[in-house]
Amino acid sequence: MNQFTHFNEQGRAKMVDISEKEASVRTAVALSSVSMKRDVHEKIKNQEMGKGDVLAVAQVAGIMAAKQTSDIIPMCHPIALKGVDIAFRWEEKDQNSILHIQSTVKTKGSTGVEMEALTSVSACALTVYDMCKAADKGMVIGPTYLAEKTGGKSGDYKREKADVNMEDRL
Repeated sequence: MNQFTHFNEQGRAKMVDISEKEASVRTAVALSSVSMKRDVHEKIKNQEMGKGDVLAVAQVAGIMAAKQTSDIIPMCHPIALKGVDIAFRWEEKDQNSILHIQSTVKTKGSTGVEMEALTSVSACALTVYDMCKAADKGMVIGPTYLAEKTGGKSGDYKREKADVNMEDRL
């Protein structure tokens, strides 16, 4: 690609025109994680956090965030999503627990859903932090990354495991 697509002839930002692109089924899978003290994990698991069911609220936040991505990321197109699925997996590591978050987003349209999947897992992780910060302000979010995507002009993409510091996908 020789020129940037998000700049107009004056070198100023623009939203890319996708009106000529073929509509196709497009999916994206993004991952993130939240590392926390083990006792916080136990409180989440036993639904003992004062703000309620952490994973249920985080899941709803992730779905809502995917649907609102174009409202917070300036050059994203509004997309009619066909599905958003969020999954969680726990890992015990040293004295901590790691909550792995996966969001799978799907549409049929003229542009991809990578940003929606990334926004979704980010909102999930931030919601977990918000709901648990009274118990552990030292939680660490990330890494957050695109694991795979399908469809569209650029074709399919799948990140190699060695690209990130996570042993297993969900």
